[in-house]
Amino acid sequence: MRRTLAMLMVAVTSMVALAFLVPLALIVRETAQSRAVAAAERQVSALVPVLALTTRSDDLAHAMARTDAGRRGLLAVHVGGGAMVGTTRAPAAQVAEAAAGSRASTAELTGGYVLLRPVVLDGDRGAVIEVFVPADDLDRGVYASWAVLTGVAVVLVLGSVVVGDRLGARVVRAARRLGTAATALGDGDLSERIYPDGPPELKAAATAFNAMANRVTHLLAAERELAADLSHRLRTPLTALKLSLDQLGPQAEPSRQALARLEGEVTTIISAARRPKRAARSCDAAEVLRERLAFWSALAEDQGRPWQLAGATLPVRAPVPAGELTAAVDALLGNVFRHTPEGTAFGVTLHEGRDAIGILVADAGPGIADPETALERGASGSGSTGLGLDIARRLAESTGGVLRLDRSPMGGAEVQVWLRTATHTEKLSKSALKEA
Repeated sequence: MRRTLAMLMVAVTSMVALAFLVPLALIVRETAQSRAVAAAERQVSALVPVLALTTRSDDLAHAMARTDAGRRGLLAVHVGGGAMVGTTRAPAAQVAEAAAGSRASTAELTGGYVLLRPVVLDGDRGAVIEVFVPADDLDRGVYASWAVLTGVAVVLVLGSVVVGDRLGARVVRAARRLGTAATALGDGDLSERIYPDGPPELKAAATAFNAMANRVTHLLAAERELAADLSHRLRTPLTALKLSLDQLGPQAEPSRQALARLEGEVTTIISAARRPKRAARSCDAAEVLRERLAFWSALAEDQGRPWQLAGATLPVRAPVPAGELTAAVDALLGNVFRHTPEGTAFGVTLHEGRDAIGILVADAGPGIADPETALERGASGSGSTGLGLDIARRLAESTGGVLRLDRSPMGGAEVQVWLRTATHTEKLSKSALKEA
């Protein structure tokens, strides 16, 4: 932006300078030529009284030697009868034409101009004074004046660039601070604020940004409080369920362990909602899958569900926070347990490609009758909330990836969550998925 402002100042100042300096340069040249011609006319006028007194060659030569043009050999006097004193450059025809007239005339010759001034003497005699003005005299001081004018123009342009750069730097600093603050707020730093500075428009934008950040902070705080309150309400039915299980004796020990894990998850949700912290922007997908499968394995054993986890042996970096990936995996596994009969096998596969990683959750259940409807937020044909697949879909699209529904090798449904790991944010195409 600073470069653009500097170029703009150069263009504007250059046009203004040219608008004034070009006519001024022409005036300087015309002034120099007028000055040279006027000097020549003064020297011609100095010889007119001499011709009125005498036309002798010696006297005229002595008078001519006292002038600057005469000393330089630029002056000549043509006396009637063909006599001539000095060095002539004008053609004889032009001298004769000037002698016949009564007004001074000029003629352009090679290397300069010649001025012819007729003089009327007594006895019907006449004379013509000739002065040659070289081209160097006509242009004397012109180039030096043009150089000074050019220097003035350069100084004006450079000065405008410096002033424009300072003004641009102020605007750029304010815009850069606003962009940095917006990036920090987008990354989850809710304490980021900006001091209004710069032009009035950027000050207004900074004030609006601070107001927006305050509003977002208040809304998120209220949302966290609501989530904590809703989670806390689960403790009452959990406590009642725990008391009921205690009355069943030793045979209910697996159920009590599952209930204890559920209570621990609720406590974690409440703590996270009360004391939020910035989550890491990436995680180990293999570790998350191993942890969640360990959690769901207890329920799978109770229901007699065979399961397997493939591809989660080595670390695989996923470009999403661990909490969001955990929520998506739990949603997909929860769908398996809710929408397939007990004893139905399921499997989870972690696939690492060149530009993406894939998490494939497959089961041997009846499959999904209407995949397009199942991907709509809040839509479900099995009596649930219909948000499980939407959670996974939004997680995939946040990285530029996609969520796909397909038929699994086990005969049931297969949910494919592709998370893009490339630096650009274009969505994965079908060909890219095949390559991955």
